[in-house]
Formats: sequence, C-alpha cells, structure tokens
Amino acid sequence: MSGVRRVIVGASGSPGSLRALRHAEDLARHSDATLTPVLAWVPPGGDLAARQPCPAMIRIWHEAAWQRLWAALDAAWGELPLDVAVQPVVQHGQPGQVLVEIACQPGDLLVVGAGRRGTLSRMCYARVSRYCLAHAQCPVVAVPPAILAQQAGHGLHGWPFRRRAMTVDRFLRDGGSVTA
Repeated sequence: MSGVRRVIVGASGSPGSLRALRHAEDLARHSDATLTPVLAWVPPGGDLAARQPCPAMIRIWHEAAWQRLWAALDAAWGELPLDVAVQPVVQHGQPGQVLVEIACQPGDLLVVGAGRRGTLSRMCYARVSRYCLAHAQCPVVAVPPAILAQQAGHGLHGWPFRRRAMTVDRFLRDGGSVTA
C-alpha cells in the first residue's frame, strides 16, 4: 500500500474493534505507517451531561477513556508492537465523527470494525462503520466480524449461545465429556 502514512483505527474495546486493531497493525507494518488507535468518548448521560461542565468530572471522564483505550490495546496485542510507531488518541465526541475528523490528511487510511451481520444488528450496531464509510475523505477498510462470531450469532441457531449460559450439567447432558 504505497502512499499510506497513517493508519487510523477505532478502538472501543468491542470484539469488532479488537479485530480491526489487529488488522490495522498489519497494514501499518506492511506500509511502514504510523498506527493511530482512537477512542472517542461521550460523558455518561451524553453531551447533555457536559453542558455545565465541571472540570474535575471532565478530567475523570477523560482519564477513564484513556484507561478503556489501554485496556483495548492490551486485549488486542498484549503489549504495544515494537516494530510499528503507535500514537494513541483519546478525543471527546461521537465515534464516527471523531474518526472522520482525525483521518483527514492525504495518506491516511481509516480502519473500522464492520459491525455485526444481520438486518436488525446492522440497523442497531453498525452506525460507526456506516458513518465512516459515508463521510470519510480517505480510504476506509471495514473489517468483518470473525467467522465464529457470525455463525454463533445468526438466527435461531445462535439463540442458545446468546441466551443460555453453558453449565457443566448442560455440557454433560448435551453429550460432552470430562476427562481427568
């Protein structure tokens, strides 16, 4: 990928963003670009809660956002990659808007998780990726969910995985075995 100088990636900590982080790392490594993981944050209660901002609360929210970003990076990589320049960013705002604002320079590449598959899931959960695909001025890579997540989450076959906790009794009753 010639011409890519920065790879910007959304890093919310969701399974889709963790997959996007790993993909963005590979893209940054192969294009010798700077990797910029971004976490956008909105105060609890939305922007309405921040209309009468208390500096102490804003500082607490900002620090909590940094903690979430470091937790997401730790979950994706274990530690920061040593062979890629990483410049994490935490910014106040809606995720799609923040990502599009940051990925505005020539040579930028924006990487986002594509969200869940299925009609209802697409309407409810894929807002950030759709916003980025519609508004970004740079190339956007939408990383699809893992195959296992797709298979476990669709239709009636996915219902037991979403709604029932697996217990040892249920495991054994369904034909599982335990060896010592």
